[in-house]
Amino acid sequence: MHKLVQNKVFLGILALLGTAVILLSFQPKNDKLFSIAKNLDIFASLVRELDSYYVDEIDPDDLVTVGINAMLAELDPYTEYIPEEESDDFRMMTTGEYGGVGALIGNRTGINMILMPYKGFPAQESGLRVADELLKVDGVDVVEKNTSEISELLKGPANTEVEVIVKRGEETLSFNLTRKKIVISNVPYHGMVDEETGYIKLTDFTTNASKDVGIALQDLKNAGAKKIILDVRDNPGGILNEAVDIVNLFIPKGREVVKTIGKLENVNAEYKTRFSPMDKDIPLVVMINERSASASEIVAGALQDYDRAVLVGRKSFGKGLVQSTIPLSYNSQVKLTTAKYYIPSGRCIQAIDYSTKDEDGIGSYVADSLRKEFKTKNGRTVFDGAGIEPDIEVDSRSFAPITYSLVTRSLIFNFASEFSLKHDSIPDPRKFEVSDELYGQFVEWLQDKEYDYTTRVEKTIEDLEKYAEREKYFEDIKDELASLKISVSHSKEQDLITFKDEIKNALKDEIVSRYYYQGGIIAASLDDDPELLQAMEILEDTNHYDLTLSSKKD
Repeated sequence: MHKLVQNKVFLGILALLGTAVILLSFQPKNDKLFSIAKNLDIFASLVRELDSYYVDEIDPDDLVTVGINAMLAELDPYTEYIPEEESDDFRMMTTGEYGGVGALIGNRTGINMILMPYKGFPAQESGLRVADELLKVDGVDVVEKNTSEISELLKGPANTEVEVIVKRGEETLSFNLTRKKIVISNVPYHGMVDEETGYIKLTDFTTNASKDVGIALQDLKNAGAKKIILDVRDNPGGILNEAVDIVNLFIPKGREVVKTIGKLENVNAEYKTRFSPMDKDIPLVVMINERSASASEIVAGALQDYDRAVLVGRKSFGKGLVQSTIPLSYNSQVKLTTAKYYIPSGRCIQAIDYSTKDEDGIGSYVADSLRKEFKTKNGRTVFDGAGIEPDIEVDSRSFAPITYSLVTRSLIFNFASEFSLKHDSIPDPRKFEVSDELYGQFVEWLQDKEYDYTTRVEKTIEDLEKYAEREKYFEDIKDELASLKISVSHSKEQDLITFKDEIKNALKDEIVSRYYYQGGIIAASLDDDPELLQAMEILEDTNHYDLTLSSKKD
């Protein structure tokens, strides 16, 4: 490690040691500060002795970071150390801003490639496409590099140049891009799903999330929307104030949205709506699922508590913990849990108690018997301790093993890439369909590809064989098992027919992404989304909508 960095690490340890010495001098032995000081002294001494005597050279920077991370892992998954070199990445995650070319990169089947150029940014505007294989960035061979290293090469100050060389099909192409400040939109798609219903897909809560939703809402109202669906499925959350301001689009000024309550008085706060709403009466459905977390749950939960929206989908993740970022020495930071949040009914939706862990270090879920009952504005019963529960539950979609195999082996991805090389354009995402002729071409293309799989029934029979052998019953039932295996043995050819519609939809989404990017994928999936269809159905049935938001269900 560079000597300057070593010196910084040791200076930091010495600073801790100095603090420890002072505290040791003035604190009684039963004081918590004495315990902190004692252990800091031990830690600093240990690192110093390791550096002096350990048989091999050590990297104090890495060693201390490992120690810090191990310590924080004892608390909860959201408390984390952010060293100086990771500060830019952290800022990008929380603000959605960075300097670069505007493309998601990844590795498919061992090949580094462009997975999604963001519309309107340098990568897309220069002509880079999904599935372009990355060969060089500014003269650096990136074929064997990991994606984080390639990402660092692509990033840089706005208005600087970067050369990207890719392989597309049999061609090798060079692109000269000018980096710019990249601000990723929180709303990659909004549009009308029928003549009266507008749809908004909210994927993040970074800076300007409420502005993005507000613009989308106004666009939809201008287009004639009389009902709104806000989709926060798979949204991991983000900035708390953005969640408050999104709720404010639909409820009046001065209403409490969330409280944060922690150990210290200075982290306790009450967040209220600050503006007049954009529309406090328009019928509203919020779509949630098991990956809707944090700020998503504040939005969904607050609107549910005020009986302002019907929630459709599945129970949310259950993250009711608030993190604050605190600066440390040498431009490092710690993001740590400082409070829990409570939505208007008074409930906290945190699902896991990290203060009590099992022998494997896993937190415990709140027992159903310990969950408390709360009331919404209209008197509907809601509960704490397990995420936000939807008013109308929709089972998650399951996909056939053949579809799963075709997707995970990147066969649908690769076919879409080859298709896009032969076709300059396709119709609008909601009009494009995979025809029987195109599907036939895909089936023929699969002939020399490997995509075998085990069906759920076959897996069950395999498990049954193992249990029978273990419990000495196998010889008695082996003939029946063999006959059963033959009768349920899957045929790939038959599965391509049985699950044709499902595979067609996966093909459609992948092909559309080549021409219309992230927003196109969302648009293409709207007509085949069972949860969205349920949301539209509840908005269509005014009586059902009103009754769902009422405490009187009879």
